[in-house]
Amino acid sequence: MSTNAQPLVGILMGSDSDWPTMKAAAAALAEFGIASEANVISAHRDPFGLEKYATSATARGLRVIIAGAGGSAHLPGVTAAFTTLPVIGVPIQGKVMDGMDSLLSIVQMPPGVPVATVGVNAGRNAGILAAQIIATGDTKLQAALVEFKTKLAEESRAKKQDSSGFLNTCPQQVNLTA
Repeated sequence: MSTNAQPLVGILMGSDSDWPTMKAAAAALAEFGIASEANVISAHRDPFGLEKYATSATARGLRVIIAGAGGSAHLPGVTAAFTTLPVIGVPIQGKVMDGMDSLLSIVQMPPGVPVATVGVNAGRNAGILAAQIIATGDTKLQAALVEFKTKLAEESRAKKQDSSGFLNTCPQQVNLTA
């Protein structure tokens, strides 16, 4: 597992108001010993700053960029246009359309400019996805992720066994063809 102090993941947001969502990505990465850096760079107000950040990311040792954005949500796509690193977009819920505008803006990238997209306000999933990407070249990190997924499954099974109500009253087999 990576415990490198050198940031491997860049976390971008268009506004500091996005930090409550994006800090969950940083926390997830920290759980796996992956260092990250966080920056506020607006694709609209500082496009040249974004270009400088994204084009220098590989040389600075980053392996993945997570970009959170609300509204028109251009930050992830513009970031992806400037780098060959994987970019994960996090749609941020805004005051309009409950974040669906951001989700659709991020997920609909043109051919050749892919952005992996997680759910609205799903900063934690973005951090876990970044860890999984980095783990493709790190056997210790792969093992930590297997342990993490095993724990998730065990917690889910425990809830099913301990739950009252619907789960315990369901018939053992349900005939879906009837």
